[in-house]
Amino acid sequence: MAIHPYLVGAPLPRILAHRGLVTARMHDEGIAENTIAAFAAAHAAGATFIESDCHLTKDGEVVLFHDDRLDRIAGIRRAIADVTLSELESIMSTRGGLATLEQAISTFPEMRFNIDVKAVGAAERAGAVVAAHADRILLTSFSDARRRAALRAALDAGGSPATSPGRATIIALLLASKLLPIPWLSRRLLRGIDALQVPERQGRITVLTPRLIAAAHDAGVEVHVWTVNDERDMRRLVDLGVDGIVTDRADRALALFGG
Repeated sequence: MAIHPYLVGAPLPRILAHRGLVTARMHDEGIAENTIAAFAAAHAAGATFIESDCHLTKDGEVVLFHDDRLDRIAGIRRAIADVTLSELESIMSTRGGLATLEQAISTFPEMRFNIDVKAVGAAERAGAVVAAHADRILLTSFSDARRRAALRAALDAGGSPATSPGRATIIALLLASKLLPIPWLSRRLLRGIDALQVPERQGRITVLTPRLIAAAHDAGVEVHVWTVNDERDMRRLVDLGVDGIVTDRADRALALFGG
């Protein structure tokens, strides 16, 4: 399988700045994740990739926000879907600056974005927004249905982003790699996939195994692990064979691997 432009020319291991970069000092200054300030900090640290999440505002704008509510970030008991873009811009103005998906892509033209579609309503709009920049976009979601909806919208608009599978596909791949390790089955499950993005563990279940990594690599698919902040774990996972690390401390990871 040909490597997607999203991954071409980027150093290994891939360091994905999880929701941008918010250092302790930035946090003390009130800067929040998934903001223009957080993305600028990741860029300044030398990151190539930013991992982010998207939701849809009341007036139909795709914004980069992890939670579906404002409680944790802003202390406001409202859902993103019930807030207009203007209201959200005002709320986030003192917290690092709201980033819409479109603004982030245009503000940081050298960055590659890993976008997790969190809301059903955001899928089609997000796909349409990223289509013109598909060479530096990876679309994913815990829901394969949302992911596919976003990809279809991007394709309809003339773009073909990279992608990572949702939970159902990952569960099927885990079963295939552990219980029925037949290469053609893993290749079939990973057809059209560019990166397998998984946690090392989910509760008591070990997700990342040498067999899973081998199955992905056999299918021509990279393996990225989230969310890894301990430098010893970063090194251990890279030694194990993973291709990418999703981390809240992209600055430390880049220093560790010389990125």
